Amino acid sequence: MRQKRTQIRDHRAESALFFRRALVSFIGIVVLVGILLTNLYHIQIQEHEDYQTRSNDNRIKIVPVAPNRGLIYDRNGILLAENRPVYSLEITSEKVPDRQDTFDRLKTMMGVTDEQIERFERERRRTRRFKSVPILNQLTEEQVALFSVNQHRFPGVEVKAYLKRHYPYGEALTHVLGYVAKINDRDLQRLERDEKINNYKATRDIGKLGVERYYEDMLHGTSGYQEVEVNSRGRIIRTLKYVPPIPGNDIKLNIDIELQLYVKELLTERKLDPDTGEEQIKYKRGSVIVMDPRDSSVLAMVSSPSYDPNLFVHGISGPQYRALLNDKNRPLVNRVTLGIYPPASTIKPMIAVAALSEGVITTRTTRNDPGYWRIPNSNSRPFRDWLRWGHGKVNIYKAIEESVDTFFYQVAYDMGIDRLSVWMSRFGFGEYTGIDIHEESKANMPTREWKQARFRQPWYQGDTIPVGIGQGYWTATPLQIAKATTVLVNNGRVQAPHLLKDIIDDDVEKPAVYDDFPPIDNVEPENWQVAKEGMFRVLHGVRGTARRAFYGSEYKAGGKSGSAQVFGLAEDQEYNAEELEEHLRDHALFTAFAPFESPEVVVSMVLENAGGGSSNGGPVARRIFDHMLLKPETPDPLVEIVDKKIAEVSQ
Repeated sequence: MRQKRTQIRDHRAESALFFRRALVSFIGIVVLVGILLTNLYHIQIQEHEDYQTRSNDNRIKIVPVAPNRGLIYDRNGILLAENRPVYSLEITSEKVPDRQDTFDRLKTMMGVTDEQIERFERERRRTRRFKSVPILNQLTEEQVALFSVNQHRFPGVEVKAYLKRHYPYGEALTHVLGYVAKINDRDLQRLERDEKINNYKATRDIGKLGVERYYEDMLHGTSGYQEVEVNSRGRIIRTLKYVPPIPGNDIKLNIDIELQLYVKELLTERKLDPDTGEEQIKYKRGSVIVMDPRDSSVLAMVSSPSYDPNLFVHGISGPQYRALLNDKNRPLVNRVTLGIYPPASTIKPMIAVAALSEGVITTRTTRNDPGYWRIPNSNSRPFRDWLRWGHGKVNIYKAIEESVDTFFYQVAYDMGIDRLSVWMSRFGFGEYTGIDIHEESKANMPTREWKQARFRQPWYQGDTIPVGIGQGYWTATPLQIAKATTVLVNNGRVQAPHLLKDIIDDDVEKPAVYDDFPPIDNVEPENWQVAKEGMFRVLHGVRGTARRAFYGSEYKAGGKSGSAQVFGLAEDQEYNAEELEEHLRDHALFTAFAPFESPEVVVSMVLENAGGGSSNGGPVARRIFDHMLLKPETPDPLVEIVDKKIAEVSQ
């Protein structure tokens, strides 16, 4: 049997196959290397700047630096709002391995409460993970030392130092200065809307009320920044560039802190407890504003009772805030600008100017007052005078001096609501005064259109009559009454009350500049003098309603009292304050200026449920004038209290 022959291998074919495969592989390698080189060229050359920027973003961080807030001084250079260093315990969430365990240990060692933990969690959810969030504020030196020793046991927790606002005079200036507090969502929305958010990247607090809010841009300053190089863990290795922040401007107010404290003491009752011997303090409800009529600068602005603004700077607790909110004495309300009351008889001199200018009355006009007034040709109920048996024969001087209601009922009837509202709005009633804080009410100067819109009713003649004595639908704030008094004192020159005196820039004091409002023109000079003469007689006349309060004064002044009814009396009902609950008693109003010939001071006030304006407001105004214009021979105990307070703060 023949055997098959073994076939010889075709080396040429194998060689050709290998060559083809090697060539394909080589071409593939060349193509892939080409793609790699092309991509490398794209990344390294064409996209170099983009990737360099991304690399720097990972390596270099821009850290904003908050500016120091400007300080606030009174007119004499006494510090009213300062920045104090404080320490807070803060947690960076992404660096904490177990938050709950950290909370438990901080409770034991640092006394952290559940409420503080809840507040921290709320803030943490609103904050970027790499930013620290405070859990405990206002650490004492002992707490700082205790945590520093144990810091190695708390990764992601550290003590940080900040400058925080502090108000050394506390509640005495709350409604003037306002306060700063933590920036909230509403603040952020407003800052974004106003395109100011970038200036607040490093800022934690913002002005909330008063001067702090109104002059926020001036006080805050401009943020700086630093470029820092960080490692993969986010730790700062070195600082590459530093641009310092520009601190806010310091400002000087027209407020005189010594006068402010003195007026506050006038609204404070201090008694010693006979059992314990401890001092008991009771704050009267009311407000007082003191102005210089020459430029309408506000020298003192007191709303009582008040509250400590420092509570809000560091974050007020829920129970503390609810206590303020539910307090029946309403300490949160600035009564000077937000308190709304019938202006009562304080506006009679202004109505006199309007009536004389309109020709409704003259200085020779006289009317008989039997103690009541009735709308002519009607059977309506009579409008009564405060003096039941009347004042007899009355002219404009006597009407102001004795505050004759019936005379001004007739004036209001003759003028009508249209002319009355126009004239009184020129004095500033029913309008913003223009003071440099945002918390202000326009109150209400009634008109036909207002009543129709408010009650869907027409205006009746009977609605006009009580407006003639500052009652009815007419309401005003104490600041509006003070502004109207300065307008009268200045013969129609209208200025906005203002708190800011100077702006301090590079240690140079630049006076604040204010524009006047349109003046009340087309008024004869003698008409202004008639109103002021009537106010002079109120304080110094034989039958002036406030003559007892100003008896024996070494200077001459002019003023007008008022008693605003809290509730209406029946036709045959008599007012008896002793039989009424306190909250139903009349408000005492008083406005005055001194010295009479060249006024330097205007004082206006509303004392809630205090009773008659002359008997309760007059003595307060007298003490303020005496304090400002005289140097009493006998020591004033209130001055001693004020001096002691200023000395304590200065230490």
